[in-house]
Amino acid sequence: MTESEEPKISVVVPFFQEEDVIAPFFEELLSVLDGLDCPCEVVAVDDGSKDATFARLAAVREGDARVRVVRFRRNFGQAAGIAAGFEHARGEIVITLDGDMQNDPAEIPRMLEVLEGGADVVSGWRREREDLFATRILPSRIANGIIRRVTGVNLHDFGCGIKVYRAEITRGIRLYGEMHRFLPALAADLGAEVAELPVNHRARTIGESKYGLSRTLRVVLDLLTVRFLSGYATRPIHFFGFLGLPSFLGGLLMLLWLGFERLFLGVELGNRPLVLLAIFLSITGLQFLTFGLLAEMMARTWHESQDKTVYVVREILE
Repeated sequence: MTESEEPKISVVVPFFQEEDVIAPFFEELLSVLDGLDCPCEVVAVDDGSKDATFARLAAVREGDARVRVVRFRRNFGQAAGIAAGFEHARGEIVITLDGDMQNDPAEIPRMLEVLEGGADVVSGWRREREDLFATRILPSRIANGIIRRVTGVNLHDFGCGIKVYRAEITRGIRLYGEMHRFLPALAADLGAEVAELPVNHRARTIGESKYGLSRTLRVVLDLLTVRFLSGYATRPIHFFGFLGLPSFLGGLLMLLWLGFERLFLGVELGNRPLVLLAIFLSITGLQFLTFGLLAEMMARTWHESQDKTVYVVREILE
């Protein structure tokens, strides 16, 4: 591909402290891209590495015009790295890969065939995963089961780094936190057809993993955000209303009945716990309804005026 030629395929790869991986990773990836009958590019994102990652990415860029490098001022996280890659990708098809060499680039042609068969997103499935069972595989299986049930997207492996997207899907997604894990669910929420393909997964032989069990809690919390945004991002009053309206109406009816008993039947109310319950339900319901209205105003402001990124780019080599 020449400097002026527009790529059809963009490969997005975030890196953080992976200086020893850069050379063998690009040797393998670029060899696979050479075999594709279309112009390609690689958008490598240096997520604020403090080692020689950026210098080695720059060296790769000097030797191959297909490689573009985006460098962050500090570490913003993998989701921000993928988001930056999506924004700077120019291809009609966008592929994501982890930069630790555990994803096999040789799977790219097979995944492209599935995409060409009608899918909008093709997600890899590490069916034979080469990781420690107790600290990586078991927590991942539990998390995948929860995500599958909550989002309704029937995938075995949401966390697999190798995925293929049509570019119009990636342009409609905003990432932050640990949201990159839920990309297939976010894409499905946009109406994308999501497919899954078993892929080769390799043991890590260079460098060290950046993830541990502490990541699981963050994933669960982000899952709550995804579920809320998926169902109620444009209509939060429905969520808060479903909670608040029954509570408010129930409390109001109880207060009306208690008022009737006191005024017309002469029943003493001072020592009846039902009075406190009715007041509590009424106030709680009213608060939920108020939260819903405020959330509606915030949602409208967000969708109509916000255009922020979750990262700051230091420089771009292209």
